[in-house]
Amino acid sequence: MKKKMFKALLSVVVVVGSFFSQAQERPVIFGKEISSEYINPNTGKIQCVSYQYSEYLREQNPENLVFKESAKQSNAEGTNEVYVIPVVVHVIHSGQAVGVGKNISDARVLSQITVLNEDYRKMAGTLGDGTNPLGVDVEIEFCLAQKDEFGNDTNGINRVNLGNTTWNETNVESILKPSTQWDPTKYFNIWVCEFGGNLDGILGYAQFPSNSTLSGLPWGGNASTDGVIIDWRCFGRSTEAPGAYFYGYDKGRTTTHEIGHALGLRHIWGDNTSCTVNTTDSGQDYCPDTPPHAGPNYSCSATWSSICSGYTPMPENYMDYGSDLCLNTFTDNQKTRMRTAMENATRRASLLTSDACQTSANTDKFGLGKVSLYPNPTNDVLNIFVPDNQQLSGNVTIYNTLGQMVYSNDISETNSYSINVSNFQSGVYIIKINRENQTKALQFIKK
Repeated sequence: MKKKMFKALLSVVVVVGSFFSQAQERPVIFGKEISSEYINPNTGKIQCVSYQYSEYLREQNPENLVFKESAKQSNAEGTNEVYVIPVVVHVIHSGQAVGVGKNISDARVLSQITVLNEDYRKMAGTLGDGTNPLGVDVEIEFCLAQKDEFGNDTNGINRVNLGNTTWNETNVESILKPSTQWDPTKYFNIWVCEFGGNLDGILGYAQFPSNSTLSGLPWGGNASTDGVIIDWRCFGRSTEAPGAYFYGYDKGRTTTHEIGHALGLRHIWGDNTSCTVNTTDSGQDYCPDTPPHAGPNYSCSATWSSICSGYTPMPENYMDYGSDLCLNTFTDNQKTRMRTAMENATRRASLLTSDACQTSANTDKFGLGKVSLYPNPTNDVLNIFVPDNQQLSGNVTIYNTLGQMVYSNDISETNSYSINVSNFQSGVYIIKINRENQTKALQFIKK
């Protein structure tokens, strides 16, 4: 009798254990069970839920339908005006010191902005300069805001202690984003936090642009949630800012990928398993110059599951799911979509006329916005310089990527100042110039 009861109990345990195992493999996010194809078999991470988020927003607002045709397309031929996007990075923490855990260092934020500019400008000599012959310079750049919503000087990094240890879907959308967001018509908002609850294991997601005129995009969503949100453990680049990162996601490409969504790009496989395409590629990502894929690719070389017969796959495309070392390519059609979104979409076009990256003349009474460093990178001496009609004065401090102060000195009434950094270890440093209540922070590299 006891043996039978034990077997029955064991059977229940096995069934329950199987249920929880399946539940862990198929989490429910934004009201939908996540298909196994979206779960990285190598890391167990879900790299992006932007598509699921967009479907959720569309269901919440059924009157906003997918655009069937492109009303207007940017001309990506030749050399275009370089579009500059002002960025604010909201670092959401729970009381840690700067540079500790989720309260990531300034250097880590700066390293991420560097990665974005390398990737979107296809910068020679960087990982963003891919070898695929279809890769192009998107001619979009990113700058950290220099002026906040009130006209005060800022370094574009907004640190907020919201107390929560981790953030689930509901709290992100109803609390975190709305309570910290800067005006999305003037700033592109990026949030960095630690995901938890039903977002545990997610790397990030974005809100698609609204009214972009692009094919294949639903309504983007409300202004109060517009932007990109990233788990801090895949934000930044470890070579400039060492620390805790998810394995394979330490080169900043999660943010490159998510901003691609925010500027109108779909996943390269079109979030479906169909290999059937037509001249507008409407069954896939609406970019005919990216080959059709049957699904996401998780390696640096295409696997059988991602390949459509008769086509050469593109696992290095930023809108696929390869590791950070793989991704290095945007195509001309992808460039066209992103620039079209920048020219037409609600809360994207207005970024092009934002002055958030300019130091306010009313608040920059000491000319700190005109400070420059040279040479950068440097071996021996770092020079701080302002134009002849300005003067440096105040305190100069230098911090390493751990947030430790490695230099401090007072200066007065000079338009140039030199610091011997020959004894500094190689790496990235933040130099801050403080005068009364104003601060200017810049990054330099010691070779």
